[in-house]
Amino acid sequence: MDSTTHYLQMWADSYRQDLVGNIMPFWLKYGLDGKHGGVYTCVNRDGSLMDTTKSVWFQGRFGFIAAFAYNNIEKNPEWLAASKSCIDFIEKHCFDKDGRMFFEVKEDGTPLRKRRYVFSESFAAIAMSEYALASGDHSYAEKALALFKRIQHFIATPGILEPKYLDTLEAQGHSVTMILINTASRIRAVIDDKDLIRQIDDSIATLSKYFIHPEFKALLEMVGPNGEFIDTCNGRVINPGHCIETSWFILEEAKYRNWDAGLVKLALTILDWSWEWGWDKEFGGIINFRDCRNLPCQDYSQDMKFWWPQTEAIIATLYAYQATGDKKYLEMHKQISDWTYAHFPDKEYGEWYGYLHRDGTVAQPAKGNIFKGPFHIPRMMVKGYMLCRELISEE
Repeated sequence: MDSTTHYLQMWADSYRQDLVGNIMPFWLKYGLDGKHGGVYTCVNRDGSLMDTTKSVWFQGRFGFIAAFAYNNIEKNPEWLAASKSCIDFIEKHCFDKDGRMFFEVKEDGTPLRKRRYVFSESFAAIAMSEYALASGDHSYAEKALALFKRIQHFIATPGILEPKYLDTLEAQGHSVTMILINTASRIRAVIDDKDLIRQIDDSIATLSKYFIHPEFKALLEMVGPNGEFIDTCNGRVINPGHCIETSWFILEEAKYRNWDAGLVKLALTILDWSWEWGWDKEFGGIINFRDCRNLPCQDYSQDMKFWWPQTEAIIATLYAYQATGDKKYLEMHKQISDWTYAHFPDKEYGEWYGYLHRDGTVAQPAKGNIFKGPFHIPRMMVKGYMLCRELISEE
């Protein structure tokens, strides 16, 4: 076994063991709601419940993760049941009368809050599609596709989703554009429809045409309707983690298309630029936000290290190595993996911390809230395991 194969095997084993022995048991024990269904995510360091408010997008996220792990790691019936519990909770409680989804509900499903985004809907859709694959029940694939078409309708119809700004500032955001690539690709794995590939093509074309700004060597989070640079604090934001996540979504699509050269080039450009902006050369890890003019960032968490950008970088560097065979990306994988595993896992209580200061010290020890829960970390472990195994077989 050569050194590269040994390295990949070591990480494949680590990802699988961590998922099976740490992450999934933590959330099944402390998160799963046996009474009402679905999952809690507002848990303290030791797993104790801090708030019974349920994040709707995490019902979809954990619904997806539990089925995704079932499909790709092991046929654990607890995982399949957890996925179904989250989806049942979504269908029973999380849709408003207008067809849109809530953002927060009480533990029994009583609505609390809606937002103007379509992320709750996107994660519910991928949960249904992945559960269809896991269970063999194709009706959930049809539900996922119907929900996806509803998302497209919400986005395309003026007046349904409240704009972020008044009409004195016309703008478009990176986050919705990028999430639809992944949403469509996950649904496509179980049901075929021309709207799915059309959405992937449209989203990638939009990113390439409008959000990529070579003058800054950056993918910006917000631009004008025709890609105009908006020279404000918000208009100058680079979110390296988001951009790196986008790069692997595009690499995944490139792989689906037999490593389409144009998509590979676009994805690697985004990854290389975003790594340069995001990697903290002094302390290590991927930093939260940068300003494309190198001016001070407005966001108070701008120099923190959150859990999810690190996990996206781990996936992206493995995909980049698979696409190119360039050992530079394997070295980047080692950099981000070594730093992440040295700082985020909680060796005493399990799971990972979510929020670190710039120097890697823990900012707050809770394992979850409305925004952090069982999604980015277990997704990285499943994808990491799969990619390492594929790479070993290709060596």
